Amino acid sequence: MHFDAIGRVPGDPILGLMEAYAQDPNPRKFDLGVGVYKDAQGLTPILEAVKLAEQRLVDRQATKTYIGGHGDAAFGKVINELVLGADSALIAEQRAGVTQTPGGTGALRLSADFIAQCLPGRGVWLSSPTWPIHETIFATAGVKVSHYPYVGSDNRLDVEAMLEVLNQAPKGDVVLLHACCHNPTGFDLSHDDWRRVLDVVRSRDLLPLIDFAYQGFGDGLEQDAWSTRLFAAELPEVLITSSCSKNFGLYRDRTGALIVCAKTADKLVDIRSQLANIARNLWSTPPDHGAAVVATILGDPELKSRWADEVEAMRLRIAQLRSGLVEALEPHGLRERFAHIGVQRGMFSYTGLSPEQVKQLREHHSVYMVSSGRANVAGIDATRLDLLAEAIADVCK
Repeated sequence: MHFDAIGRVPGDPILGLMEAYAQDPNPRKFDLGVGVYKDAQGLTPILEAVKLAEQRLVDRQATKTYIGGHGDAAFGKVINELVLGADSALIAEQRAGVTQTPGGTGALRLSADFIAQCLPGRGVWLSSPTWPIHETIFATAGVKVSHYPYVGSDNRLDVEAMLEVLNQAPKGDVVLLHACCHNPTGFDLSHDDWRRVLDVVRSRDLLPLIDFAYQGFGDGLEQDAWSTRLFAAELPEVLITSSCSKNFGLYRDRTGALIVCAKTADKLVDIRSQLANIARNLWSTPPDHGAAVVATILGDPELKSRWADEVEAMRLRIAQLRSGLVEALEPHGLRERFAHIGVQRGMFSYTGLSPEQVKQLREHHSVYMVSSGRANVAGIDATRLDLLAEAIADVCK
């Protein structure tokens, strides 16, 4: 028959971890695998600002007809301002435009197809390591993928190696940079590092594609945008992917954006026509609900303030879990070995644990994390830090 030759591909390892965790009967288990924020009760809550915005939409929204190819214009306006700053010269000069996408992943897919179709022959440079879906999205679009060093086998950020390789990248290639809260390592560049990367991008005439999935989870909503705004101000052309999954908690509503910064307002119109054309063949028009929620929140000063407080509370909880875990490891003589966990930013940490140690944690202690040793710090139960530290100490003997 028609489908007889079709084989089975292995499932996504992170989603497989979710299933294994769900089936584990151990009441003391830890889920440090999937990348979602969890509160002190182990739940991924709907933000209060989101609930209030949704109630307004229920009461006031008059239609469910399609939104345009670039999405909700109100959403585009507020996301542009959130990412680039309300006082951005690019916005004032109409040189930055937003195309709404189904999540940050949709924005990356749109950017990959845009590069493949409108910038043929350009390759993309990804950090080693990076989020695994970066690899497959660009490869699927037919864009040549290369890598620059980022975190070495010693589990340390290696900026010198990164710059050395990017200095040899073909002129005109695309370089994907994580704006903050690097996934999967948690290691972020300093301001001085970013300036050095900017110099290389400028000298090699590279096109930066900045993946900004965790705004507000590193050092704060404004602070995390520093590198993105630097590049947008200093370079004539930049691509930025933005996600509302984490900072608005809209994981399943698939709310994201591709922001294009162009040299002129006229050129931006050309580029946006291409993006709408590509999107038409991917998802036609984006989903409305999550974007309408974001537009409602960011368009209302009171709701925006409430939301910003909720984001800050999530950020602080993650930071406290990081420092708390390092402190809990101290009685086991492991504080120095795992000190980097306190330095890293965002939801994820490259712990430095080996695949064998990760396997032992899962089999003997019901601690679930990715085999690379990447842990979702936001999944830690603060009341059981000592138990987690004991488990880590046991596999480090």
